[in-house]
Amino acid sequence: MNELTNNDSVKKLFSDFTNNSSATEDEMILDASEKKTPVYPPVNLSEALISLGNLRHNARQIKAQIGQSRRLMAIVKANAYGHNAGKVAPALVQEGVSDFGVANINEAIHLRKALQAAQAREDSQILAFASPLECQMPFYLQHEIDLTVTNFETAKLAEAVSKNHGKNLTVHLKIDTGMGRLGIQPREGFALARYVEASPYLNLKGIYTHFSDSGEDLAFTRNQLEIYKKLVSEFEHEAKRTVLKHAANSGAIISDNDTYLDMVRPGILLYGYTPAKSLTTALDLRRVMQFQAHVLFTKWVEKGATVSYGRRWIATRRTRVATVSVGYADGYHRALSNKAKVCINGNLYEQIGSVTMDQIMVSLGEDSSVQVGDPVVLFGWDGLGANDLAEQIGTIGYELLCAVSPRVKRVFID
Repeated sequence: MNELTNNDSVKKLFSDFTNNSSATEDEMILDASEKKTPVYPPVNLSEALISLGNLRHNARQIKAQIGQSRRLMAIVKANAYGHNAGKVAPALVQEGVSDFGVANINEAIHLRKALQAAQAREDSQILAFASPLECQMPFYLQHEIDLTVTNFETAKLAEAVSKNHGKNLTVHLKIDTGMGRLGIQPREGFALARYVEASPYLNLKGIYTHFSDSGEDLAFTRNQLEIYKKLVSEFEHEAKRTVLKHAANSGAIISDNDTYLDMVRPGILLYGYTPAKSLTTALDLRRVMQFQAHVLFTKWVEKGATVSYGRRWIATRRTRVATVSVGYADGYHRALSNKAKVCINGNLYEQIGSVTMDQIMVSLGEDSSVQVGDPVVLFGWDGLGANDLAEQIGTIGYELLCAVSPRVKRVFID
């Protein structure tokens, strides 16, 4: 590592890094007394490459699938599934997307500020899915965030806050047709819709529901859809107007075009994956995130040697082992221990032993070509995908994408 302590080498590394147009976030920490000199060399031990080009490609694929007459609400909750909502949303605005869905009011405010900072279109609309607390209500008005109404209590609170501030709240009514998480039961939904419609302080913009098993249980999804459509049809008939209707998540988008309605809500599809590895699609999806680290150290171990905590891997022959700069603190799940593969220089190698907080170990066999500093792809467009790893540990790709921790540098490429 002597080259990293040489000042000329550090300057060259920094120059190479800053001249790379793909690096657009997390500037180097600078010494307080000499702002132009980096304290640390600009080398990321673990990083998530985010391809905004692939993201836009996926959005175009989805828009072609649903047709030009329908709207697309991009789901960018959980910091855009770990991809950075502040970068993802403006990129999608460039593709004509003006609707965004987030988990709660805190995410909505961050997104609104990010869109404003990026000078994105001023008509961008943000819906927060969570049922709000009373103390949060004024922030929906302040930041022009659409509010989800799930019961009469929320509707009455929203009405009181709107009246007190002299400004109407835009709301979407959520119907629970079978997800069992948030939303009013269909038998009460019509009365709630009528109440919101009659309020002079609330603007009922949309009515929506959420599918619990789309893409796999078509019969149950269709039943949810019919319950929802019946309620909305009755309301629109009485109100003598239409509302914005949306229900289709990623699974429904790829499995049932009858669910598209007025707007669809893709999440995982935007980031290059189907909801599960078993679900296939004709869409040409491209993975948006590549999670990678670097080889820090290599050594030979003899037959019978053990590796990592708990001695869960034993060498069956003399083997070359690489230590890689990623661990569960970076979001590489400990459950992957002895189950995963990584990609180095285009070849797959087995991860061995327990995943530790900051490092994993990889069996190189007798391969002597892998060197210290080589990139190691954990999942992404090279090697395995997040769904591939998720299948190994009984989870879903969503979790692995969202788990990539803040200490992993995001590097945006286009």
